[in-house]
Amino acid sequence: MIEEKPRAWHDLLPEALWAYRISKRSATDTSPHALTYGHDDIVPMELKVRSLRVAEQPGQEGKDYAQAMAQESEDLEQSRFDAYNLMQAQKQIAARAYNRKVKQKTFAEGDLVWRAVLPIGIKDPRFGKFSPNWEGPFIIERILGRCAFQLRNRDGEWHDLPINGQYLKKYTPSLWETTEKEC
Repeated sequence: MIEEKPRAWHDLLPEALWAYRISKRSATDTSPHALTYGHDDIVPMELKVRSLRVAEQPGQEGKDYAQAMAQESEDLEQSRFDAYNLMQAQKQIAARAYNRKVKQKTFAEGDLVWRAVLPIGIKDPRFGKFSPNWEGPFIIERILGRCAFQLRNRDGEWHDLPINGQYLKKYTPSLWETTEKEC
């Protein structure tokens, strides 16, 4: 709408907001106005042109209108419930798609782990682009819950702050470490 007259955006804003309010959302499969009032909006142009929807609306008297509104409010609860169920189903679909890509990490007390060099992306000026991304090994001393761990190094020195499990990975000794132990 704004591409034709970019300097008149303030004149077109009410029309754009009206269109936004009455358009259906994919999450609920209905418009916010219909979820609130139980029926779709009538665009002002429909009143002037007498659209089919407006023309078929019978002229209802007081009791008939009250009965129709009561029926609409009963139907409204069901449509809200259906919209809620649809949103929950879509959230579960998104969660399944996300969780397919997540690799579960499990750590126990006493495990040896590598810790990411934090903040991520920082480079040691001595090594430049060959700076290590992981440091350690560290021992998981305590599991604090919600994927938080308290670490200590091999000398027994505790780290002040707990660390999130996303910045840890299992320690696997490198080839040169295993050959040293065998000698």
